[in-house]
Amino acid sequence: MPGVLDRFRLDGQVACVTGTTRGIGRTAAIALAQAGCDIVHIDRRDPLETRAAIEALGRRTALVELDLEAADTDACERAIETAAGAFGRLDALVNSAGVIARGTVLDVSAEDAERVLHVNLACVLALSRAAGRVFVPQGSGAIVNVSSLLAFQGGVLVSSYAIAKHGVLGLTRALANEWAPHGVRVNAIAPGYTVTDFTERLRDDPERYQEILDRIPMGRWGAPDDLAGAFVYLCSPASAYVTGQVLTVDGGYLSR
Repeated sequence: MPGVLDRFRLDGQVACVTGTTRGIGRTAAIALAQAGCDIVHIDRRDPLETRAAIEALGRRTALVELDLEAADTDACERAIETAAGAFGRLDALVNSAGVIARGTVLDVSAEDAERVLHVNLACVLALSRAAGRVFVPQGSGAIVNVSSLLAFQGGVLVSSYAIAKHGVLGLTRALANEWAPHGVRVNAIAPGYTVTDFTERLRDDPERYQEILDRIPMGRWGAPDDLAGAFVYLCSPASAYVTGQVLTVDGGYLSR
């Protein structure tokens, strides 16, 4: 029986990660590479710095260019087919890419709301379905979806984002139920308030920033690197009996 630390290794495996240019997607890609994975990036532009960091670890990288805002189901399926062919296998998919639109329900345009729902939910479904067509026949595979604390709350001025992230949890559980008999695990991570481009406007508002900080028991906002271990765990054999779950990484925010 392998030692417990060995069960976190991903040597020889290939993971596909969306949105790796910066933030949480970049963290996921580098963390999985540190655990031994080769990485296929799905992004609308070449994440040069992320790829350089991964190649410096001695891992291989490949890029599948895809703008999720404009992608339909067929484009998502072709992207996963290309990703699976890049290094001859596919073992994990991390759906990290996302967009956000801020404003009241009455003020946010229909176009912006639809864009958020499309990228954060419809594309997650399309990419996951395509990955399932690889994983189910091979009898193995892991999908990790990036949800949010707003999967548990309605949020403030981000209605379409909250709706999409609620949907991601439903999608995660539905796919987990269907694919567990085939050896495929589907889980989600719900990051707390994390220092990324998404939260810049909140952090620039001193009152709102402090209001959020005061509710976090650990006394600080999260950093993208705080999520690294969660990605490795949920993609690795260490979580072999874990599926349909959401792992919150929030500094205790939801417990208060």
